[in-house]
Amino acid sequence: MYADQFEIYHGNANPDLARKICLYLGVEPGKAEVFQFANENIFVKILDNVREKDVFLVQPTSHPVNQSIMELLIMIDAFKRASAGRITAVVPFYAYGRSDKKDQPRVPITARLIADMITVAGADRVLTMDLHQGQIQGFFNIPVDELTAVQILSGYFVNKGLEHPVVVTDLGFAKRARAFAEALGAPLAIIEKRRQGNLDKAELMNVIGEVRGRRAVIVDDEIDTASTLIEIVNALEREGVDEIYACATHGVLSDPAVDRIRASRLREVVVTDTIPLPPAKRLPKIKTLSIAPLIGEAIKRIHRGESVGALFSSEQSFTQNLMFWDEEASRRTEESPGDPEEPPPRAILAGSAVERGNS
Repeated sequence: MYADQFEIYHGNANPDLARKICLYLGVEPGKAEVFQFANENIFVKILDNVREKDVFLVQPTSHPVNQSIMELLIMIDAFKRASAGRITAVVPFYAYGRSDKKDQPRVPITARLIADMITVAGADRVLTMDLHQGQIQGFFNIPVDELTAVQILSGYFVNKGLEHPVVVTDLGFAKRARAFAEALGAPLAIIEKRRQGNLDKAELMNVIGEVRGRRAVIVDDEIDTASTLIEIVNALEREGVDEIYACATHGVLSDPAVDRIRASRLREVVVTDTIPLPPAKRLPKIKTLSIAPLIGEAIKRIHRGESVGALFSSEQSFTQNLMFWDEEASRRTEESPGDPEEPPPRAILAGSAVERGNS
């Protein structure tokens, strides 16, 4: 049995997200050294006693992808050798997710390889978000909890109060987009597309559904180079759509995605902070929502042995309300508790704060 206490650590891939998760839960991030020598070898040292503790390691495998993966694996190994009671790899963005099958002769299934590496390194379970394909969960021989940002993203557009909306997606994301459309009370239109070889470019085939005269919200799991996104925007414009929005869980935004979005007729692009957005890629039309409260809730439930799936079924409205978590208000409360009679921030009112050092 692991100790009745959990610790949250992070690598260098997205430290801001890890700090927000800790702020939401009311705990301090664990202390560790994670850096690269001049010869590009990665060194990790855990600076706390983690023996028999429940450890959550926050490390999306985002840019630089291969360095982030190695940091994750080495940190897992360090915790294993430090006798941690249980190690949960919190991987908000799972790289190589597109390499999930043999769709060409003599190619690898890299998503499976990464899963094997995480397992062999010593992780006891994985917490992730909006995998490119759900089948990736089956690549692991350890428990996997897959969260989704659909409720948070849909809640944002519900609050915008769009009139006559239509949700647009491709076949790969259609199941989760259906839940998005139900939240908006909107019909669903499907984009039929075909990817050209190994290029980051898709050939648009057809728009299936009635979109003319409606306000379109394009939904996907990630935006990489934005080539497909712009193709969809152009197709919708040809179909008579004038007001177009887009949203995705993962804002990869590889070059030249930002330039394409800037030059497009998109009104707004909404992403989450699973991947950090550097200042050079921040545009007025790019909005970032934090998924720290959602991951924080999942961490708390995993530690307590409670249902994570309930966040997306019986407690769906609660999940949508996580979008309104006020980071600054929580920070002020953390730094200066003030009047004990004063109501705490929304996150605490929702029963989401964890007393420091306790479960």
